[in-house]
Amino acid sequence: MAAATIGMLSSSSVHYSNRFLNYHSSISHLYRSSFCPIFHSHSAFCHVRQGNSIDKINKNCVKPIRTVAAATRMASTFKPEEARIPPAIPLPSPPISKFKIALCQLSVTSDKERNIAHAREAIEEAAGKGAQLILLPEIWNSPYSNDSFPVYAEEIDADKSPSTAMLSELSRSLKITIIGGSIPERSGDRLYNTCCVFGADGKLKAKHRKIHLFDIDIPGQMTFKESKTLTAGETPTIVDTDVGRIGIGICYDIRFQELAAIYAARGAHLICYPGAFNMTTGPLHWELLQRARAADCQLYVATCSPARDNNSSYVAWGHSTLVGPFGEIIATTEHDEAIVISEIDYSLIEQRRTYLPFQKQRRGDLYQLVDVHRLNSTRTS
Repeated sequence: MAAATIGMLSSSSVHYSNRFLNYHSSISHLYRSSFCPIFHSHSAFCHVRQGNSIDKINKNCVKPIRTVAAATRMASTFKPEEARIPPAIPLPSPPISKFKIALCQLSVTSDKERNIAHAREAIEEAAGKGAQLILLPEIWNSPYSNDSFPVYAEEIDADKSPSTAMLSELSRSLKITIIGGSIPERSGDRLYNTCCVFGADGKLKAKHRKIHLFDIDIPGQMTFKESKTLTAGETPTIVDTDVGRIGIGICYDIRFQELAAIYAARGAHLICYPGAFNMTTGPLHWELLQRARAADCQLYVATCSPARDNNSSYVAWGHSTLVGPFGEIIATTEHDEAIVISEIDYSLIEQRRTYLPFQKQRRGDLYQLVDVHRLNSTRTS
């Protein structure tokens, strides 16, 4: 297989190329002095004269691309800006560069009042330890079951929601941002799996209804159909907060890379996924998907699960986690109740994107991701 190197080579890149192709040792000096990259194949060798030095290199070598202008012309034919429709928004400057996030992995019971009080205690404890952003689990005020969703559902828009009233009160009194996990929401004759985001002023800043419903059937291991009771949301949710621009997904939403890519293209610094993966898919995919979404989009990903209850009809995997923009695990926990507190440093996003600039190397001439909601908004504005 031919290996192509285009543009200016660093000395480290040259050394790697030499090791890979096992050329004569003096070739690295040739490349460092001339910065003259070539195309290689593994066929017979020919001689190339560079000044007074002669080295053996590939017989089928072709004339190199020597100018930045030529490389730029080639890159322009790839149309990276057209790989996102509408074009991606540049990463905005966050209102804060470093802060602490808390992932509150809570036990959930059939007692709603107890669940609300317990969440309150966890939020207060996390804020007391310096957390400015707090993330709660998916369905933290109710057992996770189709039988329970209609019983525990609350009317958020009608101000008949004790769960979100508590979140609003604490966000205001503690001057923090809360990503309120999710609760069953009733709206008219429909039920949703809904995440509410509250700002430090206590106001509801955004509401995300789970877009992708959890309908799976793994015979003998896990069968669940959220669509039996819940309605899918219709809008991606990204919100500007006191701790940056945040995209929201709920549990099964994390499996869909397109949603994360849309959030990245809208300038998100962080994606939060309250989720309750189970004992079948959790060990297989929970960490894998978090790291994949973070590495795909080169941003932070935070998840928060309920604690594991082996006596529940639905047993959660746990393992709430914070992942950095290189896909690295920054902080995590096991399956018991826990409050995970860690630091987010947004300066790492630009650093990682500089190291690996693939956001600017997409092939808009070959593929495109269309943000339908944003595209329609721009057409009507």
